[in-house]
Amino acid sequence: MSLIRVNNLTFSYNGCYNNIFRDVSFTIDTDWKLGLIGRNGKGKTTLLKLLQGKLVYTGTIAKNVEVDYFPFEIVNKDTMTIEIVYEIAPNAEDWEIIKELNLLSTNPEILYRNFNSLSGGEQMKILLISLFLKGNNFLLIDEPTNHLDTDTKNNLICYLEKKKGFILVSHDRNFLDKVLNHILSINHTNIEIQQGNFSSWKENKDKQDNFEIMQNKKLQKDINRLNISSKNTMQWSNEVEKTKSKKYNSESTIDKGYIGHKSAKMMKKSKVIVQRIEKAIDEKTNLLKNIDKNESLKIIPLESRKSPFILANHLQIKYNENALFSPISFEVTNGDRIAILGKNGIGKSSILKLIIGKEIHYNGKIKIANDVKMSYVSQGTKYLKGNLKIFTQENKLDESIFKAMLSKMGFSKLDFDSDMENMSEGQKKKVLIAKSISEQANVYIWDEPLNYIDILTRIQIENVILTYKPTLIFVEHDETFIKKVATKIIKLEK
Repeated sequence: MSLIRVNNLTFSYNGCYNNIFRDVSFTIDTDWKLGLIGRNGKGKTTLLKLLQGKLVYTGTIAKNVEVDYFPFEIVNKDTMTIEIVYEIAPNAEDWEIIKELNLLSTNPEILYRNFNSLSGGEQMKILLISLFLKGNNFLLIDEPTNHLDTDTKNNLICYLEKKKGFILVSHDRNFLDKVLNHILSINHTNIEIQQGNFSSWKENKDKQDNFEIMQNKKLQKDINRLNISSKNTMQWSNEVEKTKSKKYNSESTIDKGYIGHKSAKMMKKSKVIVQRIEKAIDEKTNLLKNIDKNESLKIIPLESRKSPFILANHLQIKYNENALFSPISFEVTNGDRIAILGKNGIGKSSILKLIIGKEIHYNGKIKIANDVKMSYVSQGTKYLKGNLKIFTQENKLDESIFKAMLSKMGFSKLDFDSDMENMSEGQKKKVLIAKSISEQANVYIWDEPLNYIDILTRIQIENVILTYKPTLIFVEHDETFIKKVATKIIKLEK
């Protein structure tokens, strides 16, 4: 059995006063199928780099196993695919390579094509089998499911179920539940490991959070009650003390010894109450530190009596004069939430681009109602540059609403001042989602909105859709999200 032991790990980036990790310790069994989860920007990618030895830190990371990172960086993609496999796993034999591809339901003929000509899903499979074929290594698998269609994702699930020894970063709840047997979660103040999949971790987390919330309320009530009791006791003590020198009509004075004893007893009681208050405050300060407040987002769709907003009849997207899918007909009416499903490359994103007015070649008919206002979330984020203030002005957004939405999705004050080029992919996608839900529109058009976005934010986005019921047409591969949100499904087929 091989172990990775992390002891007293502390790390921060140059020029940053806030530690990403402070005095963190944990141990990993390299036979575990371990899921790494946490909010965007909490340090998942940083932890993977630390485990690879790419960053300077204090503390110790002891391991007696080789660590490899997925996706493996290919310098020259204009190479025969089989040569890339040999480069990564030089000791792999041809029969082993073909066996691994069969486990992923992939035709071995792709080995004899140029790597650059492969689809994103095919490239992912080649890199993954090559890293597993290296042998005696522990894989750090970073976001393997982004952009993958459902069939490819299910193939990957079946493949990883047969493997052992990896850390997997993913925000797909269905995927995490089917593949993993341990969860490593990066919390606000610590890192913890639990046995089980995502659902069992979430159930335990909710129970712990609810316990701490109830305990916090109980302690706050105790503190308030004890504060009142302490003030009353102090007041009574002072009042009794005053009677020491009080004169009565008989010209005699009350027994000062008795009054002093009674006053001292009151003071002692007051000190006991203060100690109980301090103890309750100490207990209270140890609670709620790792609770993520899943604050509610807000979206205000424009009301309209127009129906339908969009009408398509025998629609086909064309590429090089060839239709990508069989004809489809559909309409988008007020309150519809339509998911477009299909294999990678079949034309899902092209339908959304056609709807928003991009120049796309097609057969059939599509009609958009006059004066329909749309809000679009693109699949890509590479064009995002500059700071959020300029972005807000260019897109004519209400800055307070836009920033409030980002804050609720986990953005910090430091994030607001960052150049978008330096943000993580998850943060960039949140910028696009926050922009869209800050806009009033009749129809929201979202192209793979959840790529790289953490699970807590996915739940927030689900909740805002179910609460405010916007008209939505979207492409997404998160099965849990589709089941919860979609009211209609369009399946594209050849």
